[in-house]
Amino acid sequence: MFSMIDKRIDKRVGGYCDGVSRRGFLQVGALGFGFGALGLADVLRAEDKAGVGSSTKSIINIHLGGGPSHQDMWDLKLDAPVEYRGEFNPIATNVPGVEICELFPKLAKMADRFALARGVVGNIGEHSPSTTQVGYGQRELRAIGGPPAMGSFVSRLQGFNDGVAPFVSDGVNVSAGYLGPKFKSFSPNEARAMLELRRIKAERLTDRAKLLKSVDTLRRDADASGELEAADAFTQQAVDVILSGRMANALDLSKESPDVVKRYVGNRQGRLRDNERFLRARRLVEAGVRFVAMSWGGWDTHSNNFTTFRSQLPALDQGVSNLIQDLYDRNMQDDVTIAIWGEFGRTPRVNARAGRDHWPQVAAAFLSGGGLKGGVVTGESDRTAAEAVRPVHIQEILATLYHNIGIDTETQQVIDPQGRPRYLLDHRQPLQDLV
Repeated sequence: MFSMIDKRIDKRVGGYCDGVSRRGFLQVGALGFGFGALGLADVLRAEDKAGVGSSTKSIINIHLGGGPSHQDMWDLKLDAPVEYRGEFNPIATNVPGVEICELFPKLAKMADRFALARGVVGNIGEHSPSTTQVGYGQRELRAIGGPPAMGSFVSRLQGFNDGVAPFVSDGVNVSAGYLGPKFKSFSPNEARAMLELRRIKAERLTDRAKLLKSVDTLRRDADASGELEAADAFTQQAVDVILSGRMANALDLSKESPDVVKRYVGNRQGRLRDNERFLRARRLVEAGVRFVAMSWGGWDTHSNNFTTFRSQLPALDQGVSNLIQDLYDRNMQDDVTIAIWGEFGRTPRVNARAGRDHWPQVAAAFLSGGGLKGGVVTGESDRTAAEAVRPVHIQEILATLYHNIGIDTETQQVIDPQGRPRYLLDHRQPLQDLV
């Protein structure tokens, strides 16, 4: 049943310009050696005791790993000097006055369904999902375990939705930080790898008693200290999340209409093959997953920026436009928020290798759904997209996402390992011109 999960992730090699392993960055989730079901079981147990609140809202947070050049996608500067403005032209959208890159013709026809944030500041100058998934640098709060990912906060505060894991990571390696491993992302790919590693054969998975016995064996091997509690009803429910039910159906794209799959992936050439992730994300939120973190494409374009974009942007256009349309067709547009952004922007001036280098000073983001106002542009950068004229802080975007899923960042606090109450963000107010 996991046959449709992207197996290419673990085979990728290479890295970003700062030496960060691309394989480590793109690996689906991070269950760790404890098989994952154990952490899920602890979450279920804690949720049962605490009466965690419920919500029907979801977020698909799309990380463009490597840092895309904002001025070549969402914030083109036609009047900038030629050495700044790049090779692409802006095109009009169906919202007067709003323009985006010419390589986004499908999205241009539905600009009334999304908003753009320009002049985005507070970006973290590191190749990690810190900007888009956390809002803090990975080195912050290290003494208490580091900053939790947004999906981990959602998992902690809203819990499981009728047995479906609250937080799924597809290609984004994020940490639960000081919340602890029980609130890390769910990763069916790694769960499958653990099963294969321990040679638990497929036929044994149909026998619940044998399966739980196998899980007990894994538990003893993984935690000889005996810290983990014995398997119980919550463990069985957690195993159900991994191996059966709505979660497995959502991950199995063979259950989707071939025509729908083709709308996303086309001939599967180039980046089109990766559009399965958009479809998988839609199926996951349909199944009840509250937070999907996903990565798409490669954007570390110190050279050949425009060649890379000519290859990637049409595929991104096809995947995102179909995702938005699917949500509208299913009347889910007010329940699911889509965010698309990278860890930072790119230098205003094009370098000698036809590339752009890192530029944490300013970036841009794309937002759709969740009841947000469409056809709106918030924030502004200067003439060369080098600095923010009307800044939008990354944490204001995260606060907006939290707002859409039903978490009030202006009042919500959690207790850290030192017993201190902490707000989820420093900039806690959502973007008022969007909500």
